[in-house]
Amino acid sequence: MVGSVLITGAGSGIGLATARLLAAKGYRVYGGVRKEEDAERLRALGVEPLLLDVTREEDLLGAREALGGGGLFGLVANAGVAVAGPLELVPPSAFRQALEVNVLGVHATVRAFLPLLREGGGRVVLMGSVSGLVALPLLGPYAASKFALEALADALRVELTPFGVKVILLEPGSVATPIWERAERAAEGYLLPPPPGTEGIYGRYLEVARRMAQRSAQAGLPPERVAEAVLRALESPRPRARYLVARRDRAWQTLLLRLLPTPLRDRLLARALGV
Repeated sequence: MVGSVLITGAGSGIGLATARLLAAKGYRVYGGVRKEEDAERLRALGVEPLLLDVTREEDLLGAREALGGGGLFGLVANAGVAVAGPLELVPPSAFRQALEVNVLGVHATVRAFLPLLREGGGRVVLMGSVSGLVALPLLGPYAASKFALEALADALRVELTPFGVKVILLEPGSVATPIWERAERAAEGYLLPPPPGTEGIYGRYLEVARRMAQRSAQAGLPPERVAEAVLRALESPRPRARYLVARRDRAWQTLLLRLLPTPLRDRLLARALGV
């Protein structure tokens, strides 16, 4: 047995692929899930499921008690939600959920398990995104949460150095996981009606957003690619602070958008929206 690793959001997508890979490599894997059917799926892989909502402190403390003593080798803070849409049409409640899960939930998770990570000389792997490097239109709430995660990673990496706990941030591009299908369905319920006179533009935006979600769900990286990056982050003697995990064309697009003058960048993105 290599060591114990806890993965939040392990019921599907990247979390499930990571749990499967680490269990196959001999780790003792705990998978945080919110539904019993996801727990059954993990048990079939030899993973010990924990019912865990990262926004509930009592769940986090209960999960820490379930792990017992002996320290923790790895914490993969993967749980997240995708909240998207034109910012004018996104209600505060939906935006707040993105921050609660993707930022405050990560902070709460790291705090809860730091005593075990210090004991085990462990590592924290945070699941960021290329959306934390470049904020695309229609992904404002999601990008805001991932930009915040970049800041958390920078602060934690230095603060935890004296304890021997390393912090690594993964920045995946589009990944073929259910998160985007769920996001598209959820947006239908929370997006507000366009104000009078804006229906044409916002209608076009929403059609672009649907195409983006479908493309991410169908043509994104397989989640196993991200799981392999998690394994490298856990096992490398000298892990990098960041791992960009994306198809080469998407990686170059992201880097180019970060380097372009802002007016040119904005014109290119507006053209992609059909403006």
